[in-house]
Amino acid sequence: MATFSIQDIDNMHHLYRINLINSCSGYKSANLIGTKDNLDVTNVAVFSSITHLGSNPALLGFFLRPTTVIRNTYDNIRSTGKFTINHIHEDILEDAHHTSAKYDAQISEFDTTKLEEEYKDNFFAPFVKGCPIQMAMSYVEEYAIEANNTILLIGKIENLYVQDDLLEKDGFINLSKAKVATINGLNGYAIPNLKQRLEYQRPKPEFAIPND
Repeated sequence: MATFSIQDIDNMHHLYRINLINSCSGYKSANLIGTKDNLDVTNVAVFSSITHLGSNPALLGFFLRPTTVIRNTYDNIRSTGKFTINHIHEDILEDAHHTSAKYDAQISEFDTTKLEEEYKDNFFAPFVKGCPIQMAMSYVEEYAIEANNTILLIGKIENLYVQDDLLEKDGFINLSKAKVATINGLNGYAIPNLKQRLEYQRPKPEFAIPND
């Protein structure tokens, strides 16, 4: 098994280190965040750091790199308070990945790709048309991560849209039916298949601590 010490990691070529550390944490969510500025210029960008924070209230968070350079997604969210989260699926992998390219704020990635804007229920920010799961999000708060000068931004789900055939009776969303993608590292995309669902786990009786 390959072994890397902290000294090895610190001294390795920066591109090798980026690939290694970005992929060692495992598969990550693959989402497109849609925003719009106050002049109605839209933006859509791929993110692999979106994570569940809680169900009541329904909160999601994601991390942004340092804002020492222009970050259109962050600027739009802070100025409008609205954004959308859209699941990347197999049919849009290349266009979704291209949104990682750095365009000026005046250029919309909807214009540089085949991705299409969609608006629902008078929500301000654009959704990505055809995505099997779409979420209308409102800004809640953010936290500065001093260790590497990144930001954890937290949003609340205002509306959740789920493709009908993905939703099971108990509320579980079967992402594999829609060929929803996941990201391995920075640029590796996979389409996972659901193997099985397991029951809620409780301690085995033989390991229970008896009451006095």
